[in-house]
Amino acid sequence: MSEIFLSVVIPAYNEEENLKRGVLDEVYNFLSKQSYPWEVLVVDDGSTDLTIKLSESFAEKHSGFRVFAQPHRGKGGTVIAGMLKAKGDIVLFTDMDQATPIAQLAKLLPKFDQGYEVAIGTRTGRKGANPIRKLMAYGFVVLRTVILRLPYKDTQCGFKAFSRNVIKPIFERMRVFDENQLVVGSAVTAGFDLELLYIARKLRYKVAEVPVEWMEKGSRGDFGVNPIKDSWEGFRDLIKVRMNALMGKYKV
Repeated sequence: MSEIFLSVVIPAYNEEENLKRGVLDEVYNFLSKQSYPWEVLVVDDGSTDLTIKLSESFAEKHSGFRVFAQPHRGKGGTVIAGMLKAKGDIVLFTDMDQATPIAQLAKLLPKFDQGYEVAIGTRTGRKGANPIRKLMAYGFVVLRTVILRLPYKDTQCGFKAFSRNVIKPIFERMRVFDENQLVVGSAVTAGFDLELLYIARKLRYKVAEVPVEWMEKGSRGDFGVNPIKDSWEGFRDLIKVRMNALMGKYKV
C-alpha cells in the first residue's frame, strides 16, 4: 500500500484558457473534501502558451499538486509519463477541461473494491458535441469492434482509473504510443485508449464500464476536428495495434 491512495494525472497542452476558467480549482475543491490522501500531477505536453506558468502558480498555492514539463509528444505519451510517475494505489487520468467532472470519480472507485483492476468512464448522449464528432465516433465504434473486437461501449472517454499493480504491465507494453514519442503540432491520439484497453484485455484484467457525465467544453473543442485527417489517423492507429498484436509485440 502506498501512502497516497489516489493519484490524478492531467495532461495539458496549451490549456491557458481552461486554466483561467478555474478547472484546477474544481479539481482541488473536490479532492480537498475527501478523507483519503491524494496527489494531482499536471503533465505539460510542451505547451507554447502560459500553461506551465499558470499550473506552477496554482501548485505553489495548493498542496498536493505537482507540475511536470515534458517535450511535446501528444496526449498518449504525456499520459503514460504521468501514469508511470504517479504514486497512488489508484491512478486516474482525466482531461484538463473537466468535460467529465472530477466528482464522477465517486462512481469509479467502488469498482476496485468489487475486484476490478480498471474502471473506465462511458459517455451517454455526448451533450454539446458537434454532429460531425458524433458521426466520427459511431464510425470508430464499428471499426474498433471489427478490427480489435473490443467489447466496450466507449473506449475514448478521457476518464479512466487503474489499480497501481496493473499500470506498469499495461503502459510499459504500449508500442503505438510510448513516453518517448515526439510529435509536431497538435496530435490526435485515438489509438492510445484502444491500445491500452487492448493490452488490459489481453492481460485478462477486469475492466468495469461506468456511465459518467460528459459535456463538450473548452475553446478548442470542435474547432480542432478535421474529419478526414482525424478519421484517417484513428484508422491508422487501429491497424497499428492489430499488426502489433499479430507480431506478438504485446506478448504476455
